[in-house]
Amino acid sequence: MALFNEDLLLLRASHLVRSFGRKDKTFVAVEDVSLDVGAGQVHGLLGPNGAGKTTTVRMCATLLAPTSGEVWVDGIDAVRHPERARSRLGLVLGGELGFYPRATARDNLLFFADIQGLDARRRHSAVIDALERVGLAEVASRKASEFSRGMRQRLHLARALLGSPSLLLLDEPTTGLDPDVALQVRDLVRELAQRGTGVLLTSHSMPEVEELADIISVIGAGRIVVRGGVGDVSAFAGVSATTTFTLPARHGGAVEALRSGLGSPATVEQRASSARWAVTVYWAEEATSTTDADEQVRQVLVEAGVGAPSDLVTRPASLEEAYLALSDRLAR
Repeated sequence: MALFNEDLLLLRASHLVRSFGRKDKTFVAVEDVSLDVGAGQVHGLLGPNGAGKTTTVRMCATLLAPTSGEVWVDGIDAVRHPERARSRLGLVLGGELGFYPRATARDNLLFFADIQGLDARRRHSAVIDALERVGLAEVASRKASEFSRGMRQRLHLARALLGSPSLLLLDEPTTGLDPDVALQVRDLVRELAQRGTGVLLTSHSMPEVEELADIISVIGAGRIVVRGGVGDVSAFAGVSATTTFTLPARHGGAVEALRSGLGSPATVEQRASSARWAVTVYWAEEATSTTDADEQVRQVLVEAGVGAPSDLVTRPASLEEAYLALSDRLAR
């Protein structure tokens, strides 16, 4: 995670509302969403499909006017002056569209650099630098139509980097990328934040957000339901820690012993994993410590005649585990 200047806000979205449809039939996609991104800060925005993430990003990017609310980008009122605001931000929405298929990667970026008003004397070097940063310099002369989905996603990121914007809005930037390329993109996001760039990041990869984000907002049904670090999300979800282990298939009945023996502070789930049961115990906020949790599980299993598994591990809940515990509360 980067060290950020919370006094220098590059994005301030206040009380955003966005509705679609007519007066007699209106769908409210985003309702009273507020969020900030400081210089050098990565702000992770999580939520299920249809929760309002992309609509929020599009409003912050000036691609969609809010029904009500304010958006300020690097001190510029983005609702009143969208063109000025766009000069301060880079956007990655991804997808298959957005480039001229018959043009090369280099020519596509030169075109967008021209539209952005980059100085003609530095336009070519800015394009080459952006392509190098995303690992596409060696294929700069290939047509965009020849690119794979992952390569097009990297080209979107290169376009967002043109002009060295102070704010990046990244909507699922690693979708469709091979693991090694996704790792390179995460390294690049981290590097940009360390240099002072503010980043608003949406992702379905919980480990990615947990690794990169300084602050996390979880959105459900168009509203922010919780904001903070992983610990704050875990506390809101009511999951402080997890205990994981496996059991031989013949001992699947021990799960019922765990459910009755551990009581209300714990929720026990099991799933088939090869010839064994993979068991996860989710501990509520009042669970005292990982040591106590370990001992309670071992004691119940020993009393059930199973014995203590050698692979039993208790650790603080991950973002993914907390998010999964929240999932029922995020649906519309």
